[in-house]
Amino acid sequence: MKRHRRKEKKGAYRMAAVLAVFCMLGNGARLLGAPASDGERLTAGVGQILDSVPEEDQEEEESGERMDDKRLQDGMAGEAEAENAAGINGKETGEKMAGEEPEDSQTEAVSKSADEPGTEVESAFEEQLVMTAVTDVLNVRSEPSEDAERVGYLYADCGGTILERRNGWTKLESGELVGWAKDEYLLFGEKAVEELEDVGRLVAHVTGETLRIRKEPSMEAQVYDLAAQGDALEVVNKAQLHYSDGIELDAEWAAVDYEGQTGYVSAEYIEIDFEYDHGETLEEIAARQQIEKKEMTQGASADKKMQSSPDRQNAGGIPEGTGDATLLAALIQCEAGSESYEGQLAVGAVVVNRVKSASYPNTVSDVIFASGQFTPAGSGKVARVIENGTISSSCMQAAREALSGVTNVGSATHFRRAGGRDGIVIGNHVFW
Repeated sequence: MKRHRRKEKKGAYRMAAVLAVFCMLGNGARLLGAPASDGERLTAGVGQILDSVPEEDQEEEESGERMDDKRLQDGMAGEAEAENAAGINGKETGEKMAGEEPEDSQTEAVSKSADEPGTEVESAFEEQLVMTAVTDVLNVRSEPSEDAERVGYLYADCGGTILERRNGWTKLESGELVGWAKDEYLLFGEKAVEELEDVGRLVAHVTGETLRIRKEPSMEAQVYDLAAQGDALEVVNKAQLHYSDGIELDAEWAAVDYEGQTGYVSAEYIEIDFEYDHGETLEEIAARQQIEKKEMTQGASADKKMQSSPDRQNAGGIPEGTGDATLLAALIQCEAGSESYEGQLAVGAVVVNRVKSASYPNTVSDVIFASGQFTPAGSGKVARVIENGTISSSCMQAAREALSGVTNVGSATHFRRAGGRDGIVIGNHVFW
């Protein structure tokens, strides 16, 4: 039985998440509160998300004048309205005997010019980051020895923070899991950062009570939808934005994904986080398997109704008895509702491919709600789409076809906005 991935603990990973954003966005980025020149922008092309200034009303004085406190407050009201928004399988990865010299396993920070912005922060992040290099399950032990007691497991796409390195082993923290893993199954330094870029997601969290998602980066542009406070929107970075729209943004706007299309939000009213998966302790696995066993004894419906795993990343309330087809269709609507049917089918196929893979959970619901994987699931948008009945017929058809085994992306288990990586490109997404 495959495992469920639990939601990342924000407290333990807050600094790591900020550093990850810094590293990925490039040298133009600054940390919270850092000063920036007027012409400076984040390398990712999402605007100075952490340093942005509010938008000005049309009737304000000539551009370039400093806004006073009253106009700052008025500007905020333009976009942030003061109103309420509506188990482990049988296979284990092998472990070689310990004994390598620690010097051989250490990863050196990439040398950069001392005066290059962000060098110290990026180097520190690379030195602390560790990612898995496995296709199945990696043992994590209480001591750096193959004879030591197992304390948990790491899986494909998991990341963590390095605590100590010794004789070919690394002590790491990944969620609640703390223990030792063999270096030969881990990635460090630049390789770890590259893996993080592949499997992690840059997410914008809405801080205003209501935020307009616009069709163009302009206060006069039409609105796709309204995002409520706490909603999570996947960020479209500079390369992706250039690929899909051929533009760059100034400091006042951020590009986000809206059902496969590019939406634009005021950068003043979002905060950036980075989401990726982590391992499980034996206690967490036991608790999950106990719940799954109990549900199996109660019986499952013909359409494999959703199973409920502990701490699943579900910010909304999925109606009891929701079938896999409806749940998958809702995710497709959120991720690719504006894409062609082929693009919608491809998203469904990725989810089904994960269910079939030993590296991911073995139910549609647990794949969809795995931490750091599908932003609309964790933010509650999937639940709202189901509740509101706004799933299109094409998304429902794509879900049913994907569940029947049809795939137009082979065995791909990942997708994101196209631009910056190789893969099968369908519409605005690339699949690999």
